[in-house]
Formats: sequence, structure tokens, C-alpha cells
Amino acid sequence: MTESLDATDWAILAEVQRDGRIAYTELARRVNLSASATKERVRRLEAAEVITGYRAEVDLERTGYPVLAVVRLKYPGTRHEPLHRLLEERSEILECLRTTGDDCYVLKVAATSMAHLEELVDALARFGSTTTSLVFSRTLPFRGPREPGSPTRLGG
Repeated sequence: MTESLDATDWAILAEVQRDGRIAYTELARRVNLSASATKERVRRLEAAEVITGYRAEVDLERTGYPVLAVVRLKYPGTRHEPLHRLLEERSEILECLRTTGDDCYVLKVAATSMAHLEELVDALARFGSTTTSLVFSRTLPFRGPREPGSPTRLGG
């Protein structure tokens, strides 16, 4: 179900997406509400599952995963459970999207080396044909949604 979000809700979402550890008092100041009203709004957004969690951004290179790649997988058939098990077992698979078109899945994977990436792609190739693209850089890191119709600010 789609939640009805007002401009204040969107302002709160923008701020917590920028800094998930922001204090309620600072968040309240930025969205022009009292701290108690802000806390209530955040709790309502959490209860409605608009906010589904808080995560830390981790530098892959500094944690020993300097190779980032996108793997597209053509998966014949309809039994996807074996692939889902592999996704659970392999923490190097950072994200998996089921898609339309020629490829059934698009995966973002991190590897410790090219040999590690090759081993991971071989494991995925058991399920169908793969196409792998190495990532040179993250031109636009992941960002969450903004209020529909609002201008997108670069660098912020």
C-alpha cells in the first residue's frame, strides 16, 4: 500500500537517508518541527514500513573487496529456489534484482580479487548464462527516493 506522504515526511526521509544517525533534535530543527513531533513522524514512517531500516555505508576497498562488478544472469526455467539459496550463502553478492528483458537477474557483487570474481561468476553460471561488467567507479552512489516533482540537488 502506498503511504500518503506530505512535504514534511519527504523532508524527514531526505534527512535520514543522508544521515541515519541524526539526532531527533537536529532532525526537528532541519524540518521545522518540535523534537517530539519529529520523533512521532519518524515512528509513524517506521510503523508504515516507509522507513524499513538503517544501514552503515561501508567502503568496499578498505574492507578487502576492491573488485566491484555487475553480473547479468539469464536463468532458464521456473525453479528459482537453488539460486535464492546461493544468494543467502554468498555474502559477496551485495544486491540482486529480478528484471524483465533478456536477463532475468542483475546482481551487484564485490570480490577480493579477479580470481575470487571468477569463482563467484562460475558459481552463478551453474544457473544460466552470465555477462559480467567490471565497475570502474560509482558515478552516482545509491540514493533513496525524493519527493515526486522535487528538483534533484547534485552533491547533496
